[in-house]
Amino acid sequence: MSEERPESRGDPDSVRRLDDATVASVAAGEVITRPADVVVELLENALDAGASRIDVAVDGDGTARIRVRDDGGGMSRRDAELAVERHTTSKLASGESLSAVETLGFRGEALASIATVAELEVVTNDGGPRGTRVVASGGPGPDRVEPAGRGRGTTVTVRELFAETPARRESLAASQTEFARISDAVSRYALVRPDVAITLGHDGSEVFSTPGTGEFADALLGVYDRQVASRATAFDAVRRVGSGPEGEGAGLTLDGALVQPSISRARRDHVYVAVDGRPVRNAQLQRAVVDGYGDLLADGRAPIAVVSLSLPTSWADHNVHPRKRRVRLRSSDEVADAVAGAVRDALSTADQRRAADLSMALDDTLEPLSDTESAFEDVRVLGQFRDLYLLCAFEDELLVVDQHAAHERVNYERLRAAVSGETPTAPVEPPESVSLTPGQYAAVESHRDELSKLGYDLDCFGETTVRVRSVPAPMGRAAAPESVRDAVDALRHGETPEDGRDALLKDLACHPSLKAGDELSDAEATALVDRLGSCENPYACPHGRPTVLTIGEDALVRGFGRRGTRMD
Repeated sequence: MSEERPESRGDPDSVRRLDDATVASVAAGEVITRPADVVVELLENALDAGASRIDVAVDGDGTARIRVRDDGGGMSRRDAELAVERHTTSKLASGESLSAVETLGFRGEALASIATVAELEVVTNDGGPRGTRVVASGGPGPDRVEPAGRGRGTTVTVRELFAETPARRESLAASQTEFARISDAVSRYALVRPDVAITLGHDGSEVFSTPGTGEFADALLGVYDRQVASRATAFDAVRRVGSGPEGEGAGLTLDGALVQPSISRARRDHVYVAVDGRPVRNAQLQRAVVDGYGDLLADGRAPIAVVSLSLPTSWADHNVHPRKRRVRLRSSDEVADAVAGAVRDALSTADQRRAADLSMALDDTLEPLSDTESAFEDVRVLGQFRDLYLLCAFEDELLVVDQHAAHERVNYERLRAAVSGETPTAPVEPPESVSLTPGQYAAVESHRDELSKLGYDLDCFGETTVRVRSVPAPMGRAAAPESVRDAVDALRHGETPEDGRDALLKDLACHPSLKAGDELSDAEATALVDRLGSCENPYACPHGRPTVLTIGEDALVRGFGRRGTRMD
């Protein structure tokens, strides 16, 4: 006989069904984990509603109040009432495949999730004689529905976010950090949708606004500044990639704006990529944009660029992440190659092609010098090539030293040693104003102490501008005031304060380092090689690129057809 199983109905560890309120709360947690998530969901709803203007207003870190107002299609009373119920949407017909949905999200799912963790008010009008107000709180479904005065469009106000889930609220970062995340999110949509006028306000003050002209340069002017916008080049391209179901390639359409490489950043955070109108985090596509710039960028730098891709429905899966921030692409390598090629073509010059030919030739003969070999006390400098490479003799080998990478390594190790105490600084006279993105500006207060220790003395000036009074001056060479942008980015995105500091030091080391075209005397070249040899790690720059390559004598022997001795 089989053993009788115990009754599990009263066992606290047994499997049981959750009540509807708990189910709704868990589902909301998959989508709404911080205030920026609320803003993104409401922004996408407004865009899907065909809005030409969207105004976002935030109080504090967003938990007190978020309001998103648009002039889109609006909703009827019936639709507004249903929109706060779970599993309701105007964007997916019964039986329709999720992969065929071309909108950014599902209005009903977003509003129901928000209502579960906040007080939600929706005031909307689809163009009728009067609008509708729907209030919901503590769970999906309306608490109150009543007439309201409003023109065509929708206003959603979210108050007391996470008030009933204190653990969620306590897990949030500092107020400035949470608002920085909101600023970054709104900026991304403003840049990839230049056809929509988007405004962000914070505590009653306007942070930025874009005019909605459809021009990427105008959107860049709103989010960044006049210098960035004036050096942006709009581009569009069409590429064929992969094979479709019938054996034919798919059409990939790209458009956006590429800022000239003379303006760059230390991180790829300023490379904005959108797929089918939705900003996504995709390292492969960001890297493809950077690769498209090629040798036009200084080592370790990244551009400011906006690239928007449109693919056939079957080529992009936006449902691989609960909040749809990531996308899975079919034939992703081919798509990335197409993106890099389109960017390269838009920036193409004859000089760039010659540089590419040169690097291909060098790849055949040069190898990184092994770190098992000795330092450089016996290295003899022979000369300088193209004001960029130092040619040196070392035993039976010819060394090629990249003077920028070498100087960057020297600067980095000296700066790293210097910041264990007081960082040398240089005054900026007169103080220089530097424009930041809204997200960077919001993070300045959070990292003011770290910035001060690293040599930046600055004041907030206006809504997104800082006035820089002093800068780090490693080895007596002052960093550019604009380097504060990289400093803020590094501190914002370091996994720990130490990681952020180290990333900052690497970027600071790059600013005062020798550049291509800097001519060195024999004495200066010898001193640089000597200093490189005394470094803890002389074989790579702080970003991991080799500082020294070697051509062994055997390679020369083979190249000249000798039999292996100097006398042959």
